[in-house]
Amino acid sequence: MATNRRGSARAKKLLADIGFDEVTDIDMEILVSGLGATLIEEPLLNADGKIIRGNSKTLIKVNSVIPYEAKRRFTIAHEIGHYLLHDKLEVHNENSNTLNWFNDIETTFQRGIQEFEANDFASELLMPEVAFRKEIEGNYFSPDLFSHLSERFGTSITSTVYRILDLNIHPVLIVFIHDGKVRYWKKSPDLWCRVKDINKLPPPDDSVAREYIDAHYEFVYSGDEKQQSIYRSTWFELNEYQEDSEFFEYCIPTKQYKTIISVIWEN
Repeated sequence: MATNRRGSARAKKLLADIGFDEVTDIDMEILVSGLGATLIEEPLLNADGKIIRGNSKTLIKVNSVIPYEAKRRFTIAHEIGHYLLHDKLEVHNENSNTLNWFNDIETTFQRGIQEFEANDFASELLMPEVAFRKEIEGNYFSPDLFSHLSERFGTSITSTVYRILDLNIHPVLIVFIHDGKVRYWKKSPDLWCRVKDINKLPPPDDSVAREYIDAHYEFVYSGDEKQQSIYRSTWFELNEYQEDSEFFEYCIPTKQYKTIISVIWEN
């Protein structure tokens, strides 16, 4: 799956075809219409988005009660990915699970490679690699950078940090925590550390993620304190010849879903 870039390749082709470097300032309804489909926003039951193909028309439906513009844009981009990539997909619903980048490999294959490709497409469409890398050049790696990129491309912080990981821009570990336990994690190939056995376990006692769980998923740190200093040994194994060293941890809690995205990198 790691070598499947069909989604991002199709997004790059779309950008080239329409003659734009990015779609940040383009109304998503106009983009969908230009591609020959119709965008409808209405309340959807247990779904964020839906694609319906008819004999002569394709409808892309998006839940009108999605509270965040960044999530709305990603949902539409995801559905455009299905529209352009998966012509045999006649009726399909999206929810927070299919739109979740932080699924383990087993879950991804259970839901089908099409979801990975649609997410990959949406990520490249909304955060084109060339523009994304250019925006990062010369900037200090920090939560302020994540926020800047999120605002610059109109995407969520979660999608933004995954993009950093996906493009291997900076060595990082990203951990997804739900209901007090680690569900899955991903790390950059260039992060030469062995992650502890953390799957299906609570985060380490000395992690920042544990502080957020103890605070019932409320925000604990703000401003310059968003990135907290931790030890390498908090999340990673040390061999007998290694000395402990300073790492940073930054957490993105979502109280409504009892989730935390924890981003860890070396000083």
